[in-house]
Amino acid sequence: MGKIILRLDRVMADRKISLKELSERVGVSNVNLSKIKTGKISAIRFSTLVAICEALHCQPGDILEYAPGADSDP
Repeated sequence: MGKIILRLDRVMADRKISLKELSERVGVSNVNLSKIKTGKISAIRFSTLVAICEALHCQPGDILEYAPGADSDP
């Protein structure tokens, strides 16, 4: 089965924005954004995804990547 890979860390690095600054812009706690950044989530609200994309001036596809046939966790 495939899986979704979160690339928030890469987009944040490209934009040179810290977790704290993104947290303030998006209105989501550091802890929850950190979980998104590290991929330790099973779901994300569309409203959160919209807020992240607005703050980072990006598209959802910049943050989310589908890996077909990828194993779950190593």
